[in-house]
Amino acid sequence: MSEPVVAAKVPARVELEAEKAYFWCTCGKSEKQPFCDGAHKGSDFAPMRFKAEKTGSAALCQCKATGKGPFCDGTHNKL
Repeated sequence: MSEPVVAAKVPARVELEAEKAYFWCTCGKSEKQPFCDGAHKGSDFAPMRFKAEKTGSAALCQCKATGKGPFCDGTHNKL
């Protein structure tokens, strides 16, 4: 599998709605970071579908190296 592009070395603060489905970009090429816009097409990547557990602010990973995708786990500090 190919390596993802590091979209940013900081998490994206986003507002999520409880029970709503989202698609997190795993390739790093999306223009709508941290969400997927289909830029992965033709690659080894696919977006990660997730449902927000609660309404509120969340820090989503943009370095694409998190071990807790789609959420930031601080891995960007080691890049």
